[in-house]
Amino acid sequence: MKNKRILITAGPTWVPIDSIRVISNVSSGRTGISLAEEADRRGASVTLMLGPVGDIKTRNGIKLLRFRFFDELKKILNRQLSVKRFDIIIHLAAVSDFKVAGAIKGKIPSGRRMALKLEPAEKLSDIIRKKAKGALLVIFKLEAGVSSRELVKRARAAMERCSADMVVANMFRGLRYTAFIISGEKIYTVNRREGVAKILFRAIEQVRE
Repeated sequence: MKNKRILITAGPTWVPIDSIRVISNVSSGRTGISLAEEADRRGASVTLMLGPVGDIKTRNGIKLLRFRFFDELKKILNRQLSVKRFDIIIHLAAVSDFKVAGAIKGKIPSGRRMALKLEPAEKLSDIIRKKAKGALLVIFKLEAGVSSRELVKRARAAMERCSADMVVANMFRGLRYTAFIISGEKIYTVNRREGVAKILFRAIEQVRE
């Protein structure tokens, strides 16, 4: 990893309902932060784009770019990919799959019943692959309520759809953590969140040898 340029996206994203309220998700950004710190320890030049997870401290060598909203993430991502070439891009930000059709300016009065119309949000992994054709692209796939077999199947489909090189697939299973790192025909199983960074970079190094 020494002197490799690595871009990591991590944390939740917001999409506005009105000027006060948002739709978000439960991502903590912890895995992305640990990946950035592991890459920095391995001598890489690391840029971490991190969503709204509060104030954090990272290693001094990490360039930290903060965002909150989907459109902010898209704008910063486009700018970074336009002005800098990255060797490895790890896209694990929990990007909203939906946005509110016609978000309202101002604040919707409380105490009233209303329905929100959602429409699909743009896939940022498509932007990454289009602008960074030569980078090794790692994406993350999170599912809930599926078997391990189905999780791997969906992860492979996601990897193929956006022409990613590797995918990290995990799911909600209460307090138990399980992830599968898929690289070609190889599948690495990770049973501790803290182990993802080391095993993922080990797999990346094997791909780049």
